[in-house]
Amino acid sequence: MIFKFDDYLTEKAAVAEEMCSEAFNRFDKIARHNSEKVLHAFIKNRVSERHLQGTTGYGYGDDGRDTLDKVYADVFGAESALVRHNFINGTHAIATALFGVLRTGDTLMSVTGKPYDTLHGVINGDTGGSLKEYGIHYKEIALLPSGKPDLESIRRVVGADDSVRPSDGVRNELLTLVRPKAYFIQRSRGYSLRPSITVSEIGEIIKIIRSGNPDAIIIVDNCYGEFCECTEPVLACLPAAGSATEKSGADLIIGSLIKNPGGGIAETGGYIAGKADLVELSAQRLTAPGIGSEAGCSLDRNRSMYMGLFRAPETVANALKTSAFALALFELMGYECFPNYNDYRTDIIAAIKLGGEAELRAFCEGIQAGSPVDSYAVPEPWEMPGYAHKVIMAAGAFVSGASIELSADAPLREPYAVWLQGGLTFPSGRIGVMTAAQKLLNLKK
Repeated sequence: MIFKFDDYLTEKAAVAEEMCSEAFNRFDKIARHNSEKVLHAFIKNRVSERHLQGTTGYGYGDDGRDTLDKVYADVFGAESALVRHNFINGTHAIATALFGVLRTGDTLMSVTGKPYDTLHGVINGDTGGSLKEYGIHYKEIALLPSGKPDLESIRRVVGADDSVRPSDGVRNELLTLVRPKAYFIQRSRGYSLRPSITVSEIGEIIKIIRSGNPDAIIIVDNCYGEFCECTEPVLACLPAAGSATEKSGADLIIGSLIKNPGGGIAETGGYIAGKADLVELSAQRLTAPGIGSEAGCSLDRNRSMYMGLFRAPETVANALKTSAFALALFELMGYECFPNYNDYRTDIIAAIKLGGEAELRAFCEGIQAGSPVDSYAVPEPWEMPGYAHKVIMAAGAFVSGASIELSADAPLREPYAVWLQGGLTFPSGRIGVMTAAQKLLNLKK
C-alpha cells in the first residue's frame, strides 16, 4: 500500500465496501440506462467534428452551440435547452431563469422550504437588483419535521386566489398571498440534513400544484441530481421503454456544468432546459431582449461540454459509489450520516455530522490531502460570497470548485456537519475518503 492507513481503518473500509455492493450494482444499472440516452441524443442530432469547434465574436450561426442545446434537450426530455459556458455557476443560471420568467407584481413560492444559501441574495437581497427590489414577491412553505415536503400545506395554498387562511393542522404561517406565478423546488439537500427529493416526489408535488394552479410555472433546481436516476424532472420527460415512470411535469430544470452534467470535463457553464418559450425568455435575460439564444460565441468550449456530457452518466455513478462508501465507512466509525449508504439516491451529496469545528477542519484537510491537485494545501474557512457564515471547502480539483470532483465543504455553524460530493473515479474517491477518516482518527489520538 502506497497510502498508509491504520489497520482499524483499513478493516472498516473493507467492510464498508462490501456493504455497498448492492448500491454499487444499482448505480451501474442507472449509468448504463443514462449512457444509452446520451449516446442516442448524440447520434440523433448527428454530432460531428465541426460541432466541437468554437466561434468568436457575435457567434451567429454557431452550429456547435445550437446542436449542443438540442442534445441536452433530448437527453433531459425537454422541448428546448440553453447550454452556455458563460453561466458562471448554478446560482447564475437559476437567477437568469427567475428574472427571465417573472415580472413586477408576480409571486414566486418555494415549496421545499428555504432555498440554498446563495439564492437568498437573489430573492430577498437589499442591494444588487434582487427579485424583491424589482417588486417580485416571495413566499415559502416550510418542510415537515421529517424534512419531506408538506403536501397538505401545498394543497391548501395552490387553490388560493385572494388569500390563504390556514386551518387547523397546517403548520406553516401562510399570509395573504396573490396567486403564485411560479413555484420553486430544490431537488438537493443543500446545507441541510433534510432528505433530497426524488423525481417521483417532485412529480407528486407538481401534480398537486397543477390541480389548483394549472398555469403556474414550475422550476426545479436540478443541481447535483442529474443522472442519479433514470429520468429527470422535466415537462416532456417520457418513461423509458417498459417503465411505469410517469411524466414529472417541471417546466424548467436548471443546473451547473461543473457538477454532474459536465462529467468532470466541462470547465465552466450551466444549462436551463424545459418548455421552449420559457427557455427563450431565459435566453433573452442572459443576452438581451431581441437577441436571446441566437447569439453568443462558444469560443473553445464546445469540445469539453460535449465530451463532459458524454462521460457524465459514468462519472455520476463513480461519485455515487464514493458517496455510498463514505456513508458506510463513517457509519461504522460511529458518525450520524445522511442518507443511509444503501438508500435510493437522487443526488450525489452526503452529509456527515462531525460534532465540532476541529472535526470539520480535520475532515476537509483529509479530503484535500487525498486530492490529485493542491494536495499540500490546508483549507481555511473564509467569507465566501453568497453565504451568511464562513465556509470551509476542500477541493483539490482539475476544475476549480467542481463538485463532481471529490470535494467537501461546510459552513461553520451548527450542526457542524460536512457535505461531501463528487469523485471522478471510485478508486481515487475511496482513497480521499479514507484520508479524511484517518485525519479524524489522528485528531482523537
